[in-house]
Amino acid sequence: MKRYYNPISDSTSNTNIDDLPWDPAERKEIASYHPNQRDEIRRKYLVRGPYQPYGHDFKKTQMSNALRRFNRAWFEKYSTWVEYSILKERAFCLFCYLFKDDVRKLGGSDVFVKEGFCSWNKPDRLDTHVGKPNSTHNCAAEKCDNLMNQGQFIKHALFKQNDVVKNEYRIRLNASIDVSRYLLRQGLSFRGHDESEGFANRENFLELVKYTGEQNVDVSKVILKNAPQNNQMICPKIQKEIVNSFAEEVVKSIIEEIDHGVFGLLVDESSDVSHKEQMAVVFRFVDKSGTVKERFIGVVHVKETSSASLKSAIDNLFAKYGLSLKKLRGQGYDGASNMKGEFNGLRALVVRENNAAYYVHCFPHQLQLVVVQKSTLRKDQDILNAMSLVESTKGELQKLRDDGWDSLMNKVSSFCEKHNAEMLVMEDVFVDPMKPRRKTNITNLHHYKVNCFYTIIDLQFQEFNDRFTEVNTDLLICMASLSPLDSFHEFDKEKLVRLVKFYPDDFSYGEILSLEQHLDIYIDNMRRDERFKSLKSLGDLSRLMVKTQKHLAHPLVYRLLKLVLTLSVATASVERCFFCNEVGEDSCTQ
Repeated sequence: MKRYYNPISDSTSNTNIDDLPWDPAERKEIASYHPNQRDEIRRKYLVRGPYQPYGHDFKKTQMSNALRRFNRAWFEKYSTWVEYSILKERAFCLFCYLFKDDVRKLGGSDVFVKEGFCSWNKPDRLDTHVGKPNSTHNCAAEKCDNLMNQGQFIKHALFKQNDVVKNEYRIRLNASIDVSRYLLRQGLSFRGHDESEGFANRENFLELVKYTGEQNVDVSKVILKNAPQNNQMICPKIQKEIVNSFAEEVVKSIIEEIDHGVFGLLVDESSDVSHKEQMAVVFRFVDKSGTVKERFIGVVHVKETSSASLKSAIDNLFAKYGLSLKKLRGQGYDGASNMKGEFNGLRALVVRENNAAYYVHCFPHQLQLVVVQKSTLRKDQDILNAMSLVESTKGELQKLRDDGWDSLMNKVSSFCEKHNAEMLVMEDVFVDPMKPRRKTNITNLHHYKVNCFYTIIDLQFQEFNDRFTEVNTDLLICMASLSPLDSFHEFDKEKLVRLVKFYPDDFSYGEILSLEQHLDIYIDNMRRDERFKSLKSLGDLSRLMVKTQKHLAHPLVYRLLKLVLTLSVATASVERCFFCNEVGEDSCTQ
């Protein structure tokens, strides 16, 4: 009997439209949603468009004695409907997913809806799927067009507005949009605790809408009291929808700036006023002008703070905006946060999928934590000096561990004598003050020297090794060879060749050989050009190379420079995001 009717879902009509999954493999069947929400869900997916992760490294499969994979050109050829699931590594059809059940009487395979298409050696199957004008696919496509064409709805025909009403609505909506744009640009709150008409100050949004009307008679005639009670465009829900629209457009422009290129990921954690954990996410990338940009993407709420949950949240964010983890070239997390251990787990999970996503944790901040603060606060502190300082500090710690015990004991003895304090006999048996009756079978000397002195220094070494691994230390040292300071004084051809090998997915074997030969030409060209003699940073070098078209003359060097600039050497951007968030929360609670 099931094939003669669509089963109605038992779920209630409270599905959060903004939380709909992006990857086709994670979507539920349309029939499983409440009937009252199905069209709204369909419309949401159509507004989003098909999920097309251009930057994904499509999986290769052995077919007909050759390795085959999804062709990125199919996104262009079938731009309105073809989708690709990163989870299943298969192609799907958006139109058929949305309306296949409604046109099931026409028959047709479920390959593009449930199983997914993966016959990469038979691209003609895509045209076969589209079929003739009355095919299942084309009928579903027609239903999608009808759904998005509001003018064809019966209720629209019954309630056809005249031009005057439409114009008033447009003026009212534009007033709310303009006010929202101003408040967002200035970082001001929208609402307050009391917005009733009798209140003297109804907070920023309503007061600015009122002020806008006072400055324009035409606007004043159609807003607030002069607007229909059910169409004033000022309720909190409308405000939230406008803000979300702005956010989506801003993020969309940021993704377009990345342009399927490589980027870095910066993450910090905090909890809001309701003590719910959340992550601020920032992308670091180099735009077409050669400028290094760090752009705030959003705050992601997580149900729990396990590394798996954090990884799932990152995956969902990437899927939402059609990004691929394979394009990630740097990670940065705040190691001083409450979720330090979870971030370490997240880092490992990301590296497992992409070993080129190097973790260089908050470089200036970690030096301040574990080395000497004054020396690392110098703005001109270069990487080589910083790493030299790290090695020197590790050497001093090792020296202290090997030879520092006797000196420390002499100082302790002098202190006890000066203040008439009782000195422990180191040869006596150690007594645990928490459990004095339990025998320890060790002396005071062993406890304080091995269990305390050595252990504390070993923990310091562990912190150094966690923060400055052999890989990222070598990466940073090689990276310094690109520095334009003092007419490229730190340039080292061998280190740059070693640096290229950190990115095997970005340089072929032939390009590595070509770059090795080209580096001599590059450095000679840079040092001869007067415009490059006063540069102070890698960011300056990147911008000037684009401005002078040198990035076209030295494409491999510029590609390497872009990869280096995506490394998240500081997480200040995400920390500023939470600072702004805390200011907003504080103002709300006052």
